[in-house]
Amino acid sequence: MRKLLMLFVSLGFLALSAGAQKISGIIKDQQGKGIEKITVSLLRAKDSAAVKFGATDKSGAYSIIAPAPGKYFIRSTSIGYVPVYSASFEVASGGDVAVPELMMAKAEKVLEGVSVSSKKPMVEVKADKTILNVEGTINATGSDAMELLRKSPGVLVDKDDNISLAGKNGVQVYVDGKPTPLSGTDLANYLKTLQSAQIEAIEIITNPSAKYDAAGNAGIINIKLKKNKAFGTNGSANAGYNIGVYPKYNGGFSLNHRNKKINVFGNYNYNKSKNNNSFKLYREQLDTIFDGKTTMAFHNNSHGFKGGIDYFATNRSTFGILINGNISDNELNSDSRTPIVYKPTGVADRLLFANNRNEMNRDNVNFNLNYRYADTAGRELNVDADYGLFRIKSNQLQPNYYYTASMPNTFLNKAIYRFISPTDIDIYTLKADYEQNYKKGRLGIGVKTSVINTGNNFGRYNVQQLKPEVKNLDVPRSNQFDYSENINAAYVNYNKQLKGVMVQFGLRVENTNSTGDSYGLNADGSVNKNSRQTFERKYTDVFPSAAISFNKKPMSQWGISYSRRIDRPAYQDLNPFEFKLDEYTYMKGNTQLRPQYTNIVSLTHTYKYKLTTKLSYSHVADIFVQLVDTAEKSKSFMTRKNLANQDVINLNISYPFMYKNYTAFVNFSGNYSHYKADFGGGSRVVDLDVISFNIFMQHSLKIGKKGWTAETSGWYNSPSIWGGTFESTALWSMDAGVQKTVFKGQGTFKVALTDVFFTQKWKGESNFAGQRLIASGYGESRQLRTSLTWRFGSNTVKAARQRKQASEEEARRTQGGGGIGQ
Repeated sequence: MRKLLMLFVSLGFLALSAGAQKISGIIKDQQGKGIEKITVSLLRAKDSAAVKFGATDKSGAYSIIAPAPGKYFIRSTSIGYVPVYSASFEVASGGDVAVPELMMAKAEKVLEGVSVSSKKPMVEVKADKTILNVEGTINATGSDAMELLRKSPGVLVDKDDNISLAGKNGVQVYVDGKPTPLSGTDLANYLKTLQSAQIEAIEIITNPSAKYDAAGNAGIINIKLKKNKAFGTNGSANAGYNIGVYPKYNGGFSLNHRNKKINVFGNYNYNKSKNNNSFKLYREQLDTIFDGKTTMAFHNNSHGFKGGIDYFATNRSTFGILINGNISDNELNSDSRTPIVYKPTGVADRLLFANNRNEMNRDNVNFNLNYRYADTAGRELNVDADYGLFRIKSNQLQPNYYYTASMPNTFLNKAIYRFISPTDIDIYTLKADYEQNYKKGRLGIGVKTSVINTGNNFGRYNVQQLKPEVKNLDVPRSNQFDYSENINAAYVNYNKQLKGVMVQFGLRVENTNSTGDSYGLNADGSVNKNSRQTFERKYTDVFPSAAISFNKKPMSQWGISYSRRIDRPAYQDLNPFEFKLDEYTYMKGNTQLRPQYTNIVSLTHTYKYKLTTKLSYSHVADIFVQLVDTAEKSKSFMTRKNLANQDVINLNISYPFMYKNYTAFVNFSGNYSHYKADFGGGSRVVDLDVISFNIFMQHSLKIGKKGWTAETSGWYNSPSIWGGTFESTALWSMDAGVQKTVFKGQGTFKVALTDVFFTQKWKGESNFAGQRLIASGYGESRQLRTSLTWRFGSNTVKAARQRKQASEEEARRTQGGGGIGQ
């Protein structure tokens, strides 16, 4: 009877196993061979709790019976190897799950915990974002954030350092999860002070959920700064030297102490550089030709820092304090020579020499208090309070000297100006995000309020004498501009795994209240309160989002998504006063500039977790771009206007490849754009169909067993349209570098040559409003760059707790932590 009962039990188990779902995969070493007897753990994604265990066979393969439907990930561990984690995946009823192949690296040294020496892939493509891992990329050595964005997949940076993504402008740039309030030249100059030694990764998010701010028509670019996560006391020191036309230096250090209750961290980086640029501008307007040539030198002296403390009060509660910032002293010197030609005869009658000197101080400091609560029932609360400040000072001397064009050059007259323009920006933010399990799904709600106060004083002085300087304020052309923007937001987001389908719906509501006050100045530079001109805007917008993922077949997954987004004008774009570039060119804002709105629909397919194809359509209403228009017959000004509508179709294809010691990543982004606008007929009509594409490639090869790695990377931008009217030619570049581990694995030495073939030279043409422009230029793009990094102290990570705390930190940073961000 007993034998009969055992027979029935055995048959029952066999029947159950035969009908059960399986989670399977394979684990290999760095040479591509399967590893036997690796412990495989199936962990629940929400709390990292172990659900089931298994082990690999002689070929490195494993198979685990799937538990209840839900979200899980795989952890593989073995003595002498660095632990490896898979990406999270969904287990749904009715189908097996094939986990992508995992590769385990030999541990350099085994201590009490596990010594981590693994390396992230150069580029990661996830469902909601693309990640460029700057920290481990050889060719990122000695670069600044603006240069890294220029080389990022799918990102385009034009001649004026305007950033576009997937064929659209209106990119919102974040630093450590916090949106920067800067745009245009201010944003570009700020990004040039952030060095690659400070940056861990760049996240490119083209379709953010309702949890993120609605700002950013093209999406979000988040620059993540470094933060050490290792236990014990540890740190690193780095130094670099670059040489192109001029030498450049950088260096820094980081320190970290972590135990079960606290994590104290900090880092500092210094950069001193001088960069050369050449620029040509040929302009035809009515009967006059201006043929200018300019040489520019940008001096940068910057200090970047970050510090904070995390206190793990309980297993559920964490308190944090964070401060980071960047202090920079910059100087931009430009020397230009412009022959002024009478077009009917083709003869130059004057020469204009304009030698500008602009001293700029750009300081940014951010303070954050944060709290996080998470329990085993899936409830999670994040609260953040932030204050950030930007202090920008610009002091520009612009002497303009006119000479006869015929030899010998005879002095005719001069016009010398000084522009003094300080800007103060203060940002206050309070936000809270809450998530919990609800009806077999995940419900998230949140609120946020933010206030940005900006004050800009623009003083234009006529200089009668340089040494000693004698000047007087040009009162009609000087002003004080104060701008305040308050945004109050609330959102709800819900996602649920159904049978073979994951659904996500979100709704965000944002109420915007903005006020701009423009004042004239008195002769002594004080503000004339009686001259106030003001404008006020109040509006409320609704931003829905939705995504459906068909994941019944894990090796071939489809997804469709929709979102609505906004891009509000920056304060600089609303300031109606002019900023003079030279005697014939100036910039001014537009108080009538309206927000631009974008509706985006995307279709995504992922094959074998590697080949990702995304097709998206965007309609942008009231798009604003920078245009060069005419004034006073022979003068031109640059301003932003709402350029009617734009339709964009984007196709993005990416593929990572790995074989033994060789890894590669290829990304193709193609765009079709249709611009249509009418500003009064004739030459003031813009009706363009534009097809453009961008290719990004990166290759890495580990050479031998002595720590050598070689890397090449490159990008190509096809001919395109910049700013709605400027037709650019193709642009491409390639970098190459090598890396060697030194100091018994505790150090890394890198050497890279950027723009190997010196092809990063832009050129383009515009014909708008009776004005024809031909512009070209190049910078100090070809450089030899070296860096040395030394790591010291503990390199040990307690695997289980580190996994949990690292995920908590990631949640705080990308979902709200440190967070003016969402």
